[in-house]
Amino acid sequence: MADCCDHGQADTGIGQRGGIAGFVDYLLARPETRLTLVGGGGVLLTLLASRTLALPGLWIFSAYTLALMIALWPVARSGLDALRHRRAFNINLLMTIAALGAIALGEFLEAAAVVILFSLGEALEGYNMGRTRASLRSLMQLAPALALRLQDGQESQVPVADLRLDDRVLVRAGDRIPVDAVVLDGYSDINQASLTGESLPRPVGPGDEVYAGTINAAGGLEVKVTRLAQDSAISRIIRMVAEAQETRAQSWRTIDRFASIYTPLAALLALLVATVPPLFFGQPLLNEGGSVGWIYRGLALLVIACPCALVISTPVTVISAINAAARHGVLIKGGVYLELLGRIRTIAFDKTGTLTTNQPGITGLYSLDCRDEEDICHECEDVLALAAAVERGSSHPFAQAIRARSNALHLTDRYATATQVTALAGRGVQGYVNDQLVTLGSHVLFENEHPHPQALCDMIAETENRGETAVLLCDGARVRGYISLADEPRENASEAIEALHDLGLRTVILTGDNQQAANVIGAMVGVRDVRAGLLPEDKLDAVRDLEASGHPVAMVGDGINDTPALSAASLGIAPGGIGSDQALESADVVLMADDLSQLPFAIRLGRRALSTIRNNIVLSLSMKAAFLVLAVTGGASLWAAIVADVGLTLVVTLNSMRLLRAR
Repeated sequence: MADCCDHGQADTGIGQRGGIAGFVDYLLARPETRLTLVGGGGVLLTLLASRTLALPGLWIFSAYTLALMIALWPVARSGLDALRHRRAFNINLLMTIAALGAIALGEFLEAAAVVILFSLGEALEGYNMGRTRASLRSLMQLAPALALRLQDGQESQVPVADLRLDDRVLVRAGDRIPVDAVVLDGYSDINQASLTGESLPRPVGPGDEVYAGTINAAGGLEVKVTRLAQDSAISRIIRMVAEAQETRAQSWRTIDRFASIYTPLAALLALLVATVPPLFFGQPLLNEGGSVGWIYRGLALLVIACPCALVISTPVTVISAINAAARHGVLIKGGVYLELLGRIRTIAFDKTGTLTTNQPGITGLYSLDCRDEEDICHECEDVLALAAAVERGSSHPFAQAIRARSNALHLTDRYATATQVTALAGRGVQGYVNDQLVTLGSHVLFENEHPHPQALCDMIAETENRGETAVLLCDGARVRGYISLADEPRENASEAIEALHDLGLRTVILTGDNQQAANVIGAMVGVRDVRAGLLPEDKLDAVRDLEASGHPVAMVGDGINDTPALSAASLGIAPGGIGSDQALESADVVLMADDLSQLPFAIRLGRRALSTIRNNIVLSLSMKAAFLVLAVTGGASLWAAIVADVGLTLVVTLNSMRLLRAR
């Protein structure tokens, strides 16, 4: 890596091997470090020759200078290019000046230490950065390259890239699923841990979706391709993680701006240290006897002032944390969102589908014309059949429950599918059945627009007090009755909420459901602040109200009606994103598993990342300050300066890479 401010090519030359062997491969793969090694070898040979052979001093000087120039050339070229093309005085230029100054003073070995250790330190930084980025390869290797395509009753092995939509593929037990698909035949358990972090396999059968990169753990499956290889969930995740690695966090941008100002100021300070004492206070310019000359002190200060450790501290931390999150089923779309995770103090949740299973069931049917209080009569069934006609094209969980019960009671053919169906945002839906406008909606909607008996209101109130939701139906002429539905909290929702409370976070429920039903769910999962009966614009106002405290607010939701609140919140989080295009595209953070168990982990990871960045910055600045004092007072040699700089860069990098092992 030619310039430690430029991490764009950090993974150039990164191979499969790790550790020292991998670092050696990395050194030999890069032209810049090959020149450094050649120059270093030349310095070593010259040193041996000067000690064993009686060579003229001019020869020794020339050999040292030639070897050092070979080693210095990549560093000097990078520094001069930055100065010429970007008008930037960068770290490489600092090291070039320091090395040339040491050569001019005849300090060849110290000049060699400056050039070689700096170049090796830069290479080590690039290698570690590349290894951090290369952890993304573990995701890339999840999807197999070949698939067994079924065509005309024959099996043929083909590249996954050649598969087309609706192709049939055979996935044997133990194989990785090659593409996103839907199961046509067979039953099995699918291990999705590589994508979602879920430890338990998911049972699948005909009609269930499966995803590329997951493992078919049990029986053989015949599946139909639903997405091309380049559009699969794993391919989109890989692209988003790669883009997230390049999205700079606020602290990253701040450090880069600081370094762009700090570096030329450090060079100016070194120049003043080297010239002012000799010119105005009669101090020695060069080393004399036991006294350290001020030019030498200025060169040592120049080396120590190199901000490599400071510059590398944030990007390695951000990339390590983003990759660790991806491996555990959390997609963070950039460094700025990682930092926000660490600063969040309030989390607002949508209720339906986020805190609950999003699979409500019908708990009761009631018609104003009902004549049988103990059983479902023909009139009650008619309310359900009419509702199903309106909801036939909807994907809303309530609509799915209504259709499922209608199918179970064989009511599908009683009414034709509604036409001109219109969603009433946050309130209900309406459409024309046999030229009659049929409306399904909340009690609030009917209170305002569809008069009904007080007795019905009392029954609905009793239903809602039990935590159930009432959906009323009007056939265009009058209110016919209502359907009651109930949703259950997710299995681990209460544990996730408790973990968030342990982290000191405030939790709030924002829902369009009625207050009684929302309170029941809030009590079951442990959220006390419950705000119900909210339209999409009301949720937006609620988020803005929560942010008025001055702390960033996260909004967790998965529905279209949550989009305004997700956009208004400092951080939008979507659960269950493995199969959701909307979640993958719109949210800032996506929990790939279909639950909230990863949310406390994401918050802890964000906090660890912020803490690591702060610790790295404090360590870098404090060590620089201490060695700057030593350099000015003559207590630090060029050897010590470069070893301290490289050592500090290594410590900061390794500290940041600890996040790769986050659990």
